Amino acid sequence: MSSVTEGQRPGAPPPAGAMKPMATASARLDRLPITSLHRIAAAALAFAYFFELADLNTFAYAAPGVRQAWNIPNSAIALITAASFGGMFIGAVFGGRFSDAFGRKRGFIISILVYALFSFLNALSWDVASLAIFRFLTGVGLSGMTVIANTYISEFFPADVRGKYMGRIVTIGLIGIPATAWVARFLVPIAPWGWRLVFVWGGLGIFAVLIALRMKESPRWHVRWNQIAHADTILDDLEAVAVKEHGPLAPAAATPPEPAPPPGAFRLLFAGKQQGRTIILLLAWIFQTLGFYGFVAWVPTLLAQHGFTLVQSLSYSSLIAIMNPIGALIASDLVERFERKWFITVDGVLIAIFGLAYGFSGAPVFIVLFGSLVVITLQCMAVGLYTYTPELYPTNVRGFGMGLTYGTGRLANVLGPFFVSAIFAAAGYISVFVYIAACWMVVVLVVGAFGPTTTGKSLEVLE
Repeated sequence: MSSVTEGQRPGAPPPAGAMKPMATASARLDRLPITSLHRIAAAALAFAYFFELADLNTFAYAAPGVRQAWNIPNSAIALITAASFGGMFIGAVFGGRFSDAFGRKRGFIISILVYALFSFLNALSWDVASLAIFRFLTGVGLSGMTVIANTYISEFFPADVRGKYMGRIVTIGLIGIPATAWVARFLVPIAPWGWRLVFVWGGLGIFAVLIALRMKESPRWHVRWNQIAHADTILDDLEAVAVKEHGPLAPAAATPPEPAPPPGAFRLLFAGKQQGRTIILLLAWIFQTLGFYGFVAWVPTLLAQHGFTLVQSLSYSSLIAIMNPIGALIASDLVERFERKWFITVDGVLIAIFGLAYGFSGAPVFIVLFGSLVVITLQCMAVGLYTYTPELYPTNVRGFGMGLTYGTGRLANVLGPFFVSAIFAAAGYISVFVYIAACWMVVVLVVGAFGPTTTGKSLEVLE
């Protein structure tokens, strides 16, 4: 790929005709084997995901302790949870847009710093209002990181393994959930302030920055902003390392140049075929989030309300949480073996079935069994949608598209905790799981009926 004068600052619209090198960059990226540079990126992403997912779940496991320490009702727990999801919407939309304009790597590092800083501050909260504010700001960083990380994985890893590596990275990250569950299991009961230490644990993700500084920027992002020399340098480095580690490379496939994208990020998401894709993803992420967090965020509290002791509810939740990384590990293989839209569709049906079985279970052994199956299939779904969503957008709005759809799901879940609280109060424990199953069936119908196929295809072909 020959170099041209850069002449463009990040965030400025690329000139007409500037996109011709993209097809070549895509071909060079997609023919690469996995190298040590890919593994450095994977390590940074997995480390950040570990503490991002740990922090995302800290309040779910700290909530019973907070409730006892402050003697607050379920409605206060719902308010704090809702504040976190409000922050996630802001972080997803603006984090994705920031990464489109100023770079995936830069946005990734900034988002880590934001979520880690405010997670530490969660531990210093003194009442419901202060904790809600800190959870809101933590959510900004958490969601921004997720959107940018998913966008980066889709662009940096070769087409035939991007789902596989999404699954592997998320698998490592998901170990943070059972780790947090067990940290909470032992820290929350030790004292009235034990729940504060769980938030300190979540803030340790700040150390991911040390690895992230060694990541390469996405060459696709550089090309989109006509920074061809920067893209060339990164691609040359990747190819040199690949030759050193794996031997000579096959020639890059000849691919036609693509036209420069029109300006206007938000308008692009609702223009042409992108309009249908955006609507599909908006509905999928809204009901996925309501169904996912309707289960995950409320299990410890609902078990306690259902008659189990605090220690019992935390113990059962901790056992179930062990299944989180297993689900993503299973998905890392299946998401490449089967077409993604059908993988998502079948998995959604299984979540609904296992969730209902969990709701009707009374004995501890069945609670743990069906709870484990729900968690496994939930994390299969996370890998599927994390991989699928950025594939449906062009590079110049990929972060924004991922952020808007993912973030809208988080925004919808501002009301989700109140739905669960109201349903539980009005109709009881089992009714919550009927509601969760209904949410998943919406995801199944939308993606199964209208979602495009993507597995193994170049991102530029999908545009």
